[in-house]
Amino acid sequence: MKSQAMQGLTASEAQARLQAEGFNELPRAGRRTIMRLVIEVLREPMLLLLLAGGLIYFVLGDLGEALLLLAFATLSIVITIVQEARTERVLDSLRDLTSPRALVIRGGERIRIPGREVVRGDLIVLSEGDRVAADAVVLRSVDLLLDESLLTGESVPVRKQARAASEQSIPPPAGGDDQPFVFSGTLVVRGSGLAEVTSTGVLSEIGKIGQSLRSLATEAPRLQQQTTRLVAIFAVVSAFVIALAVLLYGLYRGGWLEGVLAGIALGMSMLPEEFPVVLTVFLAMGAWRISQARVLTRRASAIESLGAATVLCTDKTGTLTENRMTVARLMLPDGTQCTPDAATRVAPAFNPLIETGVLACAREPFDPMEKALHALSPDAGGQLRLVRSYGLRPGLLAMSNVWRRNDNECVVAAKGAPETVGMLCGMSEEELAELRARVDALAREGLRVLGVARANWAEADCPETQRGFPFRFCGLTGFADPLRPEVEDAIAECRSAGIHVVMITGDYPATASAIALQAGLDPERVLTGTDVEAMADAELAGAARGRAVFARIAPAQKLRIVDALKRAGEIVAMTGDGVNDSPSLKSAHIGIAMGGRGTDVAREASSIVLLDDDFGSIVKAIRLGRRIYDNLRKAMSFILAVHVPIAGLALLPLLTGMPLLFGPVHIAFLEMIIDPVCSLVFEAETEESDVMQRPPRSPDEPLLPRPLLIWSALQGGLALALTGGVMVTANRYGMPASEVRALTFFSLVLVIVSLIFVNRSFSTSLVEALTRPNRTLAIIVVFVTSVLALSLMWPAAADLFRFGPLHADDLAATAVVALISLVLLELSKYPLRRRVRTSGPA
Repeated sequence: MKSQAMQGLTASEAQARLQAEGFNELPRAGRRTIMRLVIEVLREPMLLLLLAGGLIYFVLGDLGEALLLLAFATLSIVITIVQEARTERVLDSLRDLTSPRALVIRGGERIRIPGREVVRGDLIVLSEGDRVAADAVVLRSVDLLLDESLLTGESVPVRKQARAASEQSIPPPAGGDDQPFVFSGTLVVRGSGLAEVTSTGVLSEIGKIGQSLRSLATEAPRLQQQTTRLVAIFAVVSAFVIALAVLLYGLYRGGWLEGVLAGIALGMSMLPEEFPVVLTVFLAMGAWRISQARVLTRRASAIESLGAATVLCTDKTGTLTENRMTVARLMLPDGTQCTPDAATRVAPAFNPLIETGVLACAREPFDPMEKALHALSPDAGGQLRLVRSYGLRPGLLAMSNVWRRNDNECVVAAKGAPETVGMLCGMSEEELAELRARVDALAREGLRVLGVARANWAEADCPETQRGFPFRFCGLTGFADPLRPEVEDAIAECRSAGIHVVMITGDYPATASAIALQAGLDPERVLTGTDVEAMADAELAGAARGRAVFARIAPAQKLRIVDALKRAGEIVAMTGDGVNDSPSLKSAHIGIAMGGRGTDVAREASSIVLLDDDFGSIVKAIRLGRRIYDNLRKAMSFILAVHVPIAGLALLPLLTGMPLLFGPVHIAFLEMIIDPVCSLVFEAETEESDVMQRPPRSPDEPLLPRPLLIWSALQGGLALALTGGVMVTANRYGMPASEVRALTFFSLVLVIVSLIFVNRSFSTSLVEALTRPNRTLAIIVVFVTSVLALSLMWPAAADLFRFGPLHADDLAATAVVALISLVLLELSKYPLRRRVRTSGPA
């Protein structure tokens, strides 16, 4: 029966304190206000060109066009603010997920909550590898050691002890052994404990110093650097073309203000302003989409890297398996075995083994294997009092609990690696060899095996280490952790995508081999940590790239495997959950931490967090990463293709002497179409049918490789030829300038719509590209059609755009032009498809 003091806060008490004292987080600096967003938008070149055009129309006395351009400018500001606000909301939801999680006791139940929801008075459970969620006083301590270097700068961990009833409640400064206080942000490096929260948020020690997670600078993603550089190049070229156009127009036509308008229209048509907007939306929405698959993207660069991963190094327990342990086998020292079953009573001869195994666990276990042991005998040790615990050490893979009976004699229970427990029991080499053979037999069945030992101790003081107890061997316990049902299909999908899966585990070799066979990895050999130490880097990389499974691997060896693969030219994704996994997670190109069982320090070192610890989620993330990158390329290809006819039609009158047809108003309207199309339509596209049948792309490949640039130029050149042909032909037939403008503009808009369908897919037929569902595309098409109809039927709109009337045969001609564009580009895909798909969006 739990004491009232250990019940913790009730849900209502916690909610009341949360409302009264606020979340356990520090103020977020640098959050952009609406005014700051407006100022940032006003610095954009495209908006400056819009405002300049509106000012010139105002000077010329054309109030209608001036107001329309100002309306477009306002709409641009609104769209940008809405997009930014949406991005901020997405990032806020992701930031909530990245908040360190805490295990608290509320109403007598252990629940895991976001660290920001911890309140003063909460009871938090401290476990090895966790970040402390708030300042707290220690109530219980079992070999508790914390790294407080974040506050003190001293790397040596400090020991903690439980607070005595008469001890002061004001915490001293961080650092120093045997203090009963722990501080927010510090790291539990050993042991466990229970603490009551005393301060949260800005009132904590780290809050007083003013540190926060937002102070960590992150490098701009490579895609962002590429697009920024590309837009800068186009901006310089546009500025030169604007100056040249104004000069030529003024010198040869005599209208300097009209020349400035022509230059502004030409500059707007050439500037691919959409690139950074599209990139921001794609990465933010991509991270949100991936989070819906229970995968948290902590760094935008991980979305880029997902599609390039060639090797996936994965742990076994909890990633390939369910991490839901049951005791599947009990074995006594004489070799007698039994399989515990809920329907069958275990023979009395196995009771000492079960009882000792339970006594070697925590009284309220969190570890899956300890829970499985407790399930066999939940009442074991009920009259005993725990007096000391010995934790796992790198050189001694066993743990022991010392329990005192009513007669003051102690019972010592140990469990751990069978070889280690055997050595604690003083087994001879022959006995150890026989023990290994039995363990091998169990491990070949895919069981995880622990040895159990027991000792009696009558002395007043316990020895310094576990080696000081006279242990006798009680037997072996074999635990079954079933393979996750989706793992076999996920590994097969990785194989078809050209991704090599390597299992690296600290488990026993035979167990690792059995699970690998069940998962479909088909290992040819199992390499242990000893084998890894004896290998050169090149040999190690070759083994990892082959059909090998790594077992009994230490964290340092895990890092060496990752580095060897990187040096061999592989793009490495790595899973991990422990404190010691953080170096390999950080070293890998894509560090993948476990969100459920993983430690906070592992999550901080990673770029991706699996919220459900599921291997299948990694494959989902890779598929989504490839989809996001594909769709981004489709959007960028579309942008480049569309800007070719827009710029060409703006330049054509200057070269041919025809009347100036397109002004800033028309270009601005086209930009209003391109932005939502790229930001919304292509982002919402489903993945290509062959997205997981392609090999990983090269990490050095540019966003727009040469084949894709050629494809964009082909699309844009054909669109310019068709719409330019319409303009020249209509002008030669003597159509009024207003009708030529309307006919050319309608043709251009419909051709742009045809380019959307052309760029939707490279791996499907035209029929599927036209019929594949995309609600956003349907909305955009309806919107464009409505605006075009309105510009013809509403005289005020026709006057603003300076459109003349179009007849049925004129509208039919525009539809034919769009259809010709669609058919010719679809036919050109067949000879170009393979080359474009190897470097392009599909």
